[in-house]
Amino acid sequence: MTQTSLRVGILTVSDRVSRGEAEDRSGPALAALVESRLPGATVVAQATVPDEVEPIREIIRRWADEERVDLVLTTGGTGFAPRDRTPEATRPLLEREAPGLVVAMLVAGLRVTPHAMLSRPAAGVRGRTLIVNLPGSPKAACENLEAILPALPHGLALLREAPGAAQQHDIIPSSEEQ
Repeated sequence: MTQTSLRVGILTVSDRVSRGEAEDRSGPALAALVESRLPGATVVAQATVPDEVEPIREIIRRWADEERVDLVLTTGGTGFAPRDRTPEATRPLLEREAPGLVVAMLVAGLRVTPHAMLSRPAAGVRGRTLIVNLPGSPKAACENLEAILPALPHGLALLREAPGAAQQHDIIPSSEEQ
């Protein structure tokens, strides 16, 4: 994977933002974090949809299948509220789940607040696209993304079958070696 080839899409899921009643703060915060901390990443797609299963699925499916985005981040719709349906929209699209990413986000969130245990994110792979659900608040979304950022370049390289990606696993220092 070249340093300039990582394509990222960010989908904000919010009734209020989609109706123009609130400003999207999470999407732009994630875009800034991705472009500053994920090597070679460029946000190539951003959208906002209401908390409805079909619009969420349509965007994720299009970005993964047609636009060949490498990483899709969703923000919002992962909590306990009746309208929070992002994981339900995402899971049927996944060919393979990535439970380690979910665990890492939940563990990191629990270090900050006990409310993290109320988050219900999904993460996994569709084709060669990694899809990750993040919380809706800008702070929590960025904290969750920061928790998984160290593993994303390697995981995305594996998905793309980049030359030498499989061998990179052996050179990543463990937490005890750092």
